[in-house]
Amino acid sequence: MLSPALCAAQNTTNFAHIGRVDRFDAGLDRLIAGDAKIEVLCGGFEWAEGPVWVPRRENKFGGYVLFSDIPHNVVMKWQEGVGASVYMKPAGYTGVADYGREPGSNGLARDARGRLVLCEHGDRRVSVVSAGGGKITLADRWNGKRLNSPNDLAIRKNGEIFFTDPIYGLPQRADDPRREIDFCGVYRLQKNGEVTLQYKEMSRPNGIGFSPDEKTLYVANSDGGDPVWRAFPVKADGDLGEPKPFFDASKDDRIPNGGGDGLKVDTRGNVFATGPGGVLVLSPEGELLGRIVTGERIANVGWGNDGSVLYLTSDMYLCRIQTKTKGAGFE
Repeated sequence: MLSPALCAAQNTTNFAHIGRVDRFDAGLDRLIAGDAKIEVLCGGFEWAEGPVWVPRRENKFGGYVLFSDIPHNVVMKWQEGVGASVYMKPAGYTGVADYGREPGSNGLARDARGRLVLCEHGDRRVSVVSAGGGKITLADRWNGKRLNSPNDLAIRKNGEIFFTDPIYGLPQRADDPRREIDFCGVYRLQKNGEVTLQYKEMSRPNGIGFSPDEKTLYVANSDGGDPVWRAFPVKADGDLGEPKPFFDASKDDRIPNGGGDGLKVDTRGNVFATGPGGVLVLSPEGELLGRIVTGERIANVGWGNDGSVLYLTSDMYLCRIQTKTKGAGFE
């Protein structure tokens, strides 16, 4: 594989096409055109994750995508007509000893002030990049115990952050002697810095995202033994209520059985969830409308440009596909 540093030379605008779009329901035609293609923008990464769009108004050269390469402990930047380059290294681990296979940042997001917010495996925290370029820790503990390895996050309009905390970033995962919390939780980080546990009954909570009205929080479980995406009601006080099953991959024979990873929601409430064989496109009612298939494993997705372009971190690739919808928050 190529080193991420070599990807800087990939500044073409003539992109290769891969994969296909599986159409299981006519409702998908309202979201993705029949001739839509999956474009490969750059490659050579070990495991790409967490794409987030930085809009044009914040830089004079045009918008760009930031995404994690977890094993290389780096955040990469890709810009149309420029290519890929290293944006931040180290990105998720700043220690001096080896820290296993997945030390880097994972899920990325931007807060209301446009700052980059990161889930960091190696440093076991949720952090934000300040205006001056330094990092500030937002959360690294619950009840005095160090988090496992924050994985993905969703930021509410009021500034609160909900995040998942499985064990994938720990060098020995569930059996790591550095582990201090014996479950994998879903947490709420309030603006005053308080971290509260919202749910601990999922074996491997992973991707996370709000419905457009923020009354529902979707959480994926990256466990093939329980491949269920759950929908949590958001109560008036901001805490989560008891979840309901939203989609169960084991009960649909059109796709392989397997757990989920990252997810994003569009303005209409459809959920674009990485899962078995690609990106599952789920209606607000949890019906499987179709699947975006690159032919490689897909870790996460993120909306960009005017909100209608879906970026995909697919194993060693950063890809994109044009849609007929827009991501929540791009209205």
